[in-house]
Amino acid sequence: MPILRIATRKSPLALWQAEHVAARLRGTHPGLQVQLVPLSTRGDEVLDRSLNEIGGKGLFLKELEIALANDEADIAVHSLKDMPAKLEAGFAIGAVLERGDVADAFVSNDCASLDELPQGARVGTSSLRRAAQVRAARNDLEIVDLRGNVGTRLSKLDSGDYAAIVLAAAGLQRLGLPQRIRARLAPPGWLPAPGQGAIAVELREGDARVAKLISPLDDVDARRTTAAERALNAALGGDCTLPLGAWCALENRALHLYGLLGDAPNGRVLRADARGEDPLKLGGEVARALREQGGEAMLRTL
Repeated sequence: MPILRIATRKSPLALWQAEHVAARLRGTHPGLQVQLVPLSTRGDEVLDRSLNEIGGKGLFLKELEIALANDEADIAVHSLKDMPAKLEAGFAIGAVLERGDVADAFVSNDCASLDELPQGARVGTSSLRRAAQVRAARNDLEIVDLRGNVGTRLSKLDSGDYAAIVLAAAGLQRLGLPQRIRARLAPPGWLPAPGQGAIAVELREGDARVAKLISPLDDVDARRTTAAERALNAALGGDCTLPLGAWCALENRALHLYGLLGDAPNGRVLRADARGEDPLKLGGEVARALREQGGEAMLRTL
């Protein structure tokens, strides 16, 4: 009986996502045995420094890709927003599942929205993109780095370390914690990370057997919209730590891509959007518009 091995991080959210993919595969291919291969990554282990300091979100992928390369796993399951715009040679995205909630979540025990926070309140986030948008809305707030899995971040909020934190809404929903969301920070006014809300399945490039098994999980709409968002990221030369917001909407089968480039220290944000049919061309068009507004100079300071 065929076996498919899934490399995954050990965090509760990563395990949920891997189990979700496993269930979809079992339902699609009766008789297929699916095994999880939980791994610890450097991004999970080093929590006392920001992601920028230790090399970016790509650190959440490396050990999983090593397992693929060594034939210790057949696929790896990731949050698409954690994947760099360009993968290492020898790897490919075999499926992007139907997208969940793309919004960020404002989480607080005392305030119902960002506007209600008291002057100078501490807001926790590990994302430069989120920090830039928080500061653009409320320049008086103190933004403090916050690392760890969802449970760790919520515990720090509950212990009083922060007045509020900002997380991905999809993560809270997938972990059965939608009640923790006090407000959705939603597009187009607030832009998520490229690919936010989508689960991606990575495989070895050229592995036809595995590609055939996972191809039924690929959602055409999620693939097109996230491709445009990731193309914008790639066109700006960025990785997962670039303070870039991107969201692509489907409008009568056409694509409408919104982009935001932020400066976390001062809260300055640049915005651009465009409509088109080709995700890659659209990403390049919005990137050019952001650069022309002053994004080129902003990128040089990062």
